Amino acid sequence: MKGTRTAAKSTTATDEKYDGFTDEERSAMKERAQELKSATRRGSRAAKADPESEVLAKIAEMPEADRVLAERVHAIVKAGAPELAPKLWYGMPAYAKNGKVVCFFQSAQKFKSRYATLGFSDQAHLDDGAMWPTAFALTEMTPAAEARIGEFVRQAVS
Repeated sequence: MKGTRTAAKSTTATDEKYDGFTDEERSAMKERAQELKSATRRGSRAAKADPESEVLAKIAEMPEADRVLAERVHAIVKAGAPELAPKLWYGMPAYAKNGKVVCFFQSAQKFKSRYATLGFSDQAHLDDGAMWPTAFALTEMTPAAEARIGEFVRQAVS
């Protein structure tokens, strides 16, 4: 008599099904789609639009701890690299040169992280050998942290 094999069920700590994107990731993609739609709708009105006020409004919506960090990052970027234009990018405050994002601030709340981050895109000139960091965790804004952020931002646009 031939026995039949049955597949063993996988037992994991959680029986939740992975759907691909988290709710937070889907939300960020929707925000990005909305940003692109808004930019397209503006058309000739784009020059009249004030992306900085949109960035400041997004910062104002953040929980207090992230808001304090984001406000300082915004001030440091504006002072250290005035050629960077504030804009929203996936619902996050970002700073672009010639339309390309160079750096951005990600609230800890955005993806339910334990800390906020300051990230840099491949447009940033932070290259240092064969490997270099592209994102930095921010837990508090100290004078040393402010100085370092200023240095990174200036180097990024150099």
